Amino acid sequence: MARIAGVNLPKGKRIEVALTYIYGIGRSASRKILAELKINLDTKVEDLKPEQEQKIREAIGKLATEGDLRRQVGDNIKRLQEIGTYRGFRHRRHLPVRGQRTKTNARTKRGKRKTMGSGKTKVEKK
Repeated sequence: MARIAGVNLPKGKRIEVALTYIYGIGRSASRKILAELKINLDTKVEDLKPEQEQKIREAIGKLATEGDLRRQVGDNIKRLQEIGTYRGFRHRRHLPVRGQRTKTNARTKRGKRKTMGSGKTKVEKK
């Protein structure tokens, strides 16, 4: 099992897909890195040679990934909130930021549906 940027890559996966387990690296970035290093995309993680692993580590070390990238994103959101922008306000309220509707949808941001009911109090029978 290869460990790159503090993430254990799954053995049985192709290296192209396995690199996407690292926060900040998607399919396109993964392909660019592997093309640059002349590593076949279909190579399994378990079949990588130690030199190839080291080359990948060095290439990914140049990019902002994992903790650094998460911190950077968090700082950007904090900055928006501090200067009082509309986007910062939406982040603070845990609402969609990019103009999506909220009357319906937005369930992932707003959480489980809460229905009001009739408003009547239930009478217990004796």
